[in-house]
Amino acid sequence: MQQDDKILYFHKAVGAIFKEIRENKSNISISRFAREYDVDRGNLSKIERGMLGCRILTAWKISEAAGIKFSDFAKRLEDKLGAGFKFFDE
Repeated sequence: MQQDDKILYFHKAVGAIFKEIRENKSNISISRFAREYDVDRGNLSKIERGMLGCRILTAWKISEAAGIKFSDFAKRLEDKLGAGFKFFDE
């Protein structure tokens, strides 16, 4: 897998997790979530669709707003990416 493909795969995994957390745990719309937790709605939408990466601070903020610990988000991300996922080939 090429580096750009890996980054896109990573972004899509992050977005899918955040969307799943927001819909299943918070059960609120993206607009309401963004408004209540001071997250830019447009950026959150792009993050959830895997079109935009996010800084670790933003990921932490979204996790906390959705009611999960950042470490739980990180574990979900590791699981979703799979044990063989690496940004750099050895």
